[in-house]
Amino acid sequence: MATNKRDYTAKSIQVIKGLEAVRRRPAMYVGSTSERGLHHILYEVIDNSIDEVFAEVCDRINVTLHDDGSVSVEDNGSGIPVDMHPTEKRPAVEVVLTILHAGGKFDSSSYKVSGGLHGVGVSCTNALSEWLQVTVIRDGKIHEQRFERGMPVTELEVTGNAKGSGTTIRFKPDPEIFTVTVMDFDTIAKRLRELSFLAGGVQIKMTDEREGHVGEDGKPRQEVFHHKGGIVEYVTFLNEGKSVTHKPIHFVREQDGIEAEIAIQYHDGVHENILSYVNAIHTAEGGTHLSGFKTAVTRVVNNYAQESGLRKEKERNFTGDEVREGMTAVISLKHMDPQFEGQTKTKLGNSEVEGVVYSIVYDLLTQYMAENPTDAKAIVRNCVTAARANDAARRAAEATRKTALSSGGLPGKLADCASRDPEECELFIVEGDSAGGNAKQARNARNQAILPLRGVIINVEKNRLDRILDNAEIQAMITALGAGFSLNGNGNGEEDSDHENGEASSVFDLSRLRYHKIIILADADVDGSHIRTLILTFFYRYMQPLIREGYLYIAQPPLYRVKAGANTYYALDDADLERLRGELGRRRLTVNYFKGLSEMDAHDLADTTMDPDNRVLRQVTIEDAVEADKMISTLMGSTVEPRRDFIRAHAAERRNLDLWA
Repeated sequence: MATNKRDYTAKSIQVIKGLEAVRRRPAMYVGSTSERGLHHILYEVIDNSIDEVFAEVCDRINVTLHDDGSVSVEDNGSGIPVDMHPTEKRPAVEVVLTILHAGGKFDSSSYKVSGGLHGVGVSCTNALSEWLQVTVIRDGKIHEQRFERGMPVTELEVTGNAKGSGTTIRFKPDPEIFTVTVMDFDTIAKRLRELSFLAGGVQIKMTDEREGHVGEDGKPRQEVFHHKGGIVEYVTFLNEGKSVTHKPIHFVREQDGIEAEIAIQYHDGVHENILSYVNAIHTAEGGTHLSGFKTAVTRVVNNYAQESGLRKEKERNFTGDEVREGMTAVISLKHMDPQFEGQTKTKLGNSEVEGVVYSIVYDLLTQYMAENPTDAKAIVRNCVTAARANDAARRAAEATRKTALSSGGLPGKLADCASRDPEECELFIVEGDSAGGNAKQARNARNQAILPLRGVIINVEKNRLDRILDNAEIQAMITALGAGFSLNGNGNGEEDSDHENGEASSVFDLSRLRYHKIIILADADVDGSHIRTLILTFFYRYMQPLIREGYLYIAQPPLYRVKAGANTYYALDDADLERLRGELGRRRLTVNYFKGLSEMDAHDLADTTMDPDNRVLRQVTIEDAVEADKMISTLMGSTVEPRRDFIRAHAAERRNLDLWA
């Protein structure tokens, strides 16, 4: 900044060109310099290979994590062009890797659709890498070039002969840029699995050659993703562990230059799961394609219900939430020029897309229901059940609100804290009245509130919302938190306007949340684990933003108190106890086992579990929403067989196992 106004001249204006800007402000281009940005630079390379799949010139992709910290992506596509660029006077492959907004994705004759629409992808990867090596096979020759921190250090050279075609990019993330440089196998595998469904037919192999990363056979860990069934197979995968109502409904159509492919399948659960994509990019925040889909489905089902006589004229139309109850769907859009909100590409903004998708879904779903009356009637019957349950749920919700108002707005069992600043307030949800009494004595009353729960709460995965809201412990949690709940059971906090009735669903409103740290405190035994799972299931289904925003935690109370003379130690589990024994050596030890929280006195509980300086908390996160949804359905759903299979597969991993099938 200039020291005085007279020093501020044209010389003060800095112009940052090309990849230097990426290195100066990496988060602007890849989201962050931590794990998210680290994996993003890999996805940019993978997305280029997927574009080759969509162009129907590639059917094999290999991703390898190497022992030196680098990662490579190899495909058998057409290969990046190596001839001289007409204006840049450099090989085209070098232009692609060193100049922002350079690439074939802007040429509709080369690529019909592309995930890397902004044209900064692979050049950003190059800029943020300690080094990058590109190998291109074209026209019977092998071409290679090396770059360091975005700059070419060798010329493009022909190094041999080879058949076929393809591109291999190997790079090492730059430790000068990234705070974390070790890529996570499972995080990458999730994305590759997703892409294998969306680009049905491609075989994607992932190999981890890093030391210590081996499979059960002692060889490098490897996974192969190959799903010829595409998004139909994706829907089937998402519904594993659920009792489905019919075979997947699948249709695809191109209209006005936009291709929409959609797969739908209903199950007997009460929660919807709709995943939307544009050019294989997951639009987590939805957008115009999702709006068009929802509006069309709601109208088609209501029309069929009326025309078939399954719904009387005097009865209200189904809301969008009711039509989508128990629906699993995948929407895959291909668009030459999608407009996303920001480089993160989480929401589609093209206004013309909504009408196109509406038209496609309305026409093809109407045709399907007319030709498949058995499936159509099953869907409508599901909507009728959902409508009745929602009417009852609204009555129960109103009763819950009236109860809260009549009792002063907070549940009587809540021991609230003095502070009214949500950012510093903590709510401990404690298993049992006895343990709750100890926690009230152990807390810091200024910012720690205690809500004891009596007994096992209702399993929300097996019950509709009217029964859930009738549960006293659920009512207490909703009222204490103060942010409401999602009446439609999505738990995502988004207000979903119903296009048929002009109504909106109840939503979970984070701005009204009274505590920004919610801590589940239960016994460290099997019963406590089950109670934690029940509470987590409730939060996941009806208050999911709590988890996504990082407000939910699980306390880790110790299992043992160890006294060695005048000193007191605590052990979280058996392994921790053995560690303590080793550290304390031959000293005489007195070991007390805490069977439950009620056996800990207030002093123990304060020192080990409630004092921020000493306690151990585990933050609840959702790394993989697809797997989280499947696991909740498996462990807590009404279908017994998947849960039994899971228990059999993992029984050997636990010493104490309680069966809740």
